[in-house]
Amino acid sequence: MKDLIKFIRTETNLSQEDFAASLGTTVPSINRWENGKSVPNKMAQRQLYQFCLDRGINIAGWIVKSKEYKHTDDRLILYHGSKSGIVGDIAPISREECDFGQGFYMGTSTLQPLTLVCGENKPVFYTVELDLSDLKVLEVGIDMDWAMLIAYYRKEMESAKGTEIYEKYSEMAEGYDIITGYIANDRMYTELSRFFNRTLTDVALINCLSALDLGRQYVAISEKACRQIKIVNEIPLQPLELSALIDLSAARRKEGIALAEEIEVSYRREGKFFDEILGGK
Repeated sequence: MKDLIKFIRTETNLSQEDFAASLGTTVPSINRWENGKSVPNKMAQRQLYQFCLDRGINIAGWIVKSKEYKHTDDRLILYHGSKSGIVGDIAPISREECDFGQGFYMGTSTLQPLTLVCGENKPVFYTVELDLSDLKVLEVGIDMDWAMLIAYYRKEMESAKGTEIYEKYSEMAEGYDIITGYIANDRMYTELSRFFNRTLTDVALINCLSALDLGRQYVAISEKACRQIKIVNEIPLQPLELSALIDLSAARRKEGIALAEEIEVSYRREGKFFDEILGGK
């Protein structure tokens, strides 16, 4: 928090005296905030965010970048967002209807886990290290296997239950400890439904789901994999950060929708509909 407050002040070229006057607080308070001796209360953090909005200061980008962990190539460093913090041992206990089913989700970038939990009351951001030694890893590319596997776990393939294609994806991750694949964007629900309702082709689906670059995710789906995850850093997120991340998340959601709509038009005549795939046409 202290570095973020320093960033805000230096972006405006204000002295501590002028900065304090703009916020209706005291110089000693600014000094304590910037030295990390105290943290602004919720009201002061709301004032700080409004200060940034009024002056066009983009703190969301700074926040996302500041959470990146410096690491070497011999360690797999990933990021995880928790609604209220991890209690006890790490375990594969997420909701079942996530991208790759029930597991412990980690991303290669800070953006996705930060925006995922920014609407919660007391979210915590984690940097973790994953040891892949002796783990069986299913790696999924940006293709129909990726889209269909997500569809299976998101319960969008129920109409195809009993078919060979349904069985294929219900069994695909059996025996694996880790699933790793691209993160789908927020437009996923709409596009998957349209695909299975035969109004969107497979080519349009893939391009829509990958419209935003959210990085890759690693999902520990076995207890063995979870035991090989080490927490490196734990950061409770402050109200000022959450306000900025909520606005960033909303902006990216709009961007994703606009991109998807454009892609739907561009690829509407390419690829196959779901019934054609089922029928082997």
